[in-house]
Amino acid sequence: MRRISSRSTFFQKRVFPVFWFGFVAIFVLIGLFGEHAAGAAFPIFVVPALMALIGYLIMKHLIFTLADEVLDAGDALIVRFGSEQERIPLNEVINISYAYLQNPSRVTLTLRTPSRFGKEVSFMPPQRFLAFAKSPIVAELIERVDAARRA
Repeated sequence: MRRISSRSTFFQKRVFPVFWFGFVAIFVLIGLFGEHAAGAAFPIFVVPALMALIGYLIMKHLIFTLADEVLDAGDALIVRFGSEQERIPLNEVINISYAYLQNPSRVTLTLRTPSRFGKEVSFMPPQRFLAFAKSPIVAELIERVDAARRA
């Protein structure tokens, strides 16, 4: 089986949020215990709260919904979220959406019948040196899904 999802998914889903919210916490602590802390409630509490809220909402919609791993098993894809995994036959995929001009790039599979992960399954394809070029792995997957649907 060949891995068609990015190896940096772990960093995006687990490590980056810790850095983000850690940075926000350090920002608050420096503001609380800094020399100019008196009377500066807005920058000390409101700005970090907005940063945390906006960061969480963006991560919730773009990062936390990504599959941890997607493997190509020939006539199916093996999708894993945490310890749960499911085999999705290629003929069950009705659409493949590929957003390569966003960070992280994202492939969304729309399924004919919902899996245990829902009607849509998203993953991050392997990163390429030329970030704004389409992925050959995704192009091949689109062709194979089309062939599986016609068969």
